[in-house]
Amino acid sequence: MSAFGKKPTAGGSQGGARPSFGVAKPMKGGERAVTKEKPPEGGEQFPPLPQGGAAGSETPAKTKPTGPQSPADEAMSRLTDRANAVVAGQTEIGGFEASVHKIKEQVLPRLLERVDPEAAATLSKDELSEEFRPIIMEVLADLKVTLNRREQFALEKVLIDELLGFGPLEELLGDPDISDIMVNGPDQTYIEKKGKLVIAPIRFRDEQHLFQIAQRIVNQVGRRVDQTTPLADARLKDGSRVNVIVPPLSLKGTAISIRKFSEKPITLDMLKDFGSMSEKMCTALKIAGASRMNIVISGGTGSGKTTMLNAMSKMIDPGERVLTIEDAAELRLQQPHWLPLETRPPNLEGQGAITIGDLVKNALRMRPDRIILGEIRGAECFDLLAAMNTGHDGSMCTLHANSPREALGRMENMILMGDIKIPKEAISTQIAESVDIIVQVKRLRDGSRRTTDITEVIGMEGDVMVTQNLFKFEYLDESEDGKILGEYRSQGLRPYTLEKARQYGFDQAYLEACL
Repeated sequence: MSAFGKKPTAGGSQGGARPSFGVAKPMKGGERAVTKEKPPEGGEQFPPLPQGGAAGSETPAKTKPTGPQSPADEAMSRLTDRANAVVAGQTEIGGFEASVHKIKEQVLPRLLERVDPEAAATLSKDELSEEFRPIIMEVLADLKVTLNRREQFALEKVLIDELLGFGPLEELLGDPDISDIMVNGPDQTYIEKKGKLVIAPIRFRDEQHLFQIAQRIVNQVGRRVDQTTPLADARLKDGSRVNVIVPPLSLKGTAISIRKFSEKPITLDMLKDFGSMSEKMCTALKIAGASRMNIVISGGTGSGKTTMLNAMSKMIDPGERVLTIEDAAELRLQQPHWLPLETRPPNLEGQGAITIGDLVKNALRMRPDRIILGEIRGAECFDLLAAMNTGHDGSMCTLHANSPREALGRMENMILMGDIKIPKEAISTQIAESVDIIVQVKRLRDGSRRTTDITEVIGMEGDVMVTQNLFKFEYLDESEDGKILGEYRSQGLRPYTLEKARQYGFDQAYLEACL
């Protein structure tokens, strides 16, 4: 039988009819016998069938290759692994933590019966620990539970965290390697360590327990969260930012997102050592901060915008008066003369809200040398540009954008979102005259945070804002362990902001860094 299901005739043609496709090549069966070359399977006319692909074959259709794979095969293999991966569910607690958690559930109700909460709230954690120790021993004796020294210390810590702290979150907040904590209901908590998300070995008692801890966090800064106001932004004492969203908006239970900040202030030199920028980029940013250039830091969520702003604030002259304005105060400037301001949400009647725009207008009457906005999201962008144009050089802000050009477009759109009746051309002109430098930061897929662009805003050419790149991060390759390899390249252009650097005596160093 041929491939088309008809018996060939002796002459090789099918009943004298013409070939089905194209012109058939003459058969060379007789010549093959005398040559040493092995004929290809299926002859020259038809390519060989893939192994295991034929119907009825016992060999599996897909076998894992043993030799080195091509990049395309490797990519497809990764996709297959991801498609077949088992998704982790809720947190499982076992061993020592589980036994301490079980004992805590028995001890806590009896402990609360013997303690005056108002008196306990006035004591520090160390004083409370001393007061609790004998009471805990009494409760354990009543329950006929015997613990060793390690278990006693663990139980004391868990109980005090429960009464005065944030319960299971205390352990995560105390870990310096954790940068983000994401609670998705009482049974599932994720953390970010070294740029990677992993599930955390903690669990809340129930939804009520988690909701009480969320309320405790927001009440510390005078905010509230309940069914009437199910969204809240807050901060912890160390400046960590907290967002809380509760049912009915969150369907899996109360959700808490905590962005932790390093206790040790981050500097530009530290970012350079981490590989976030090159030596020349570090020098250029130091000069930009010291020369009072107006700087916009652009990037996505979690890319390190606030960290970069905190690091650049180190270059502000200690004699300058700096005002920071934020929704939830999270900036930690490294200056002696620094006054932080914070917005206020409306009360239950919907009155009394103080917006970022209100604070910017008021800040202009407070004799600031620089005004720094934690993040601009709306019409307050126009107030910031007004501040940059009224003698407050060196003002800074952050905003969400994926590239420097997109950052300029977003600033235009944010001003247009307000009620200001100004033509778009005038808005573009004011942005081009106000902003000097855009610093683009990105969180790459391997978890690293890089400064990918340092871009100057030169001015207007017709209706278009003209920019030039001073530095750019070029992606090169990826290492075997998944780390992204790249190079920070100077574009070799003479900076347009050189004149500002010259006024502070940094022109030569700035030029050498950029070329």
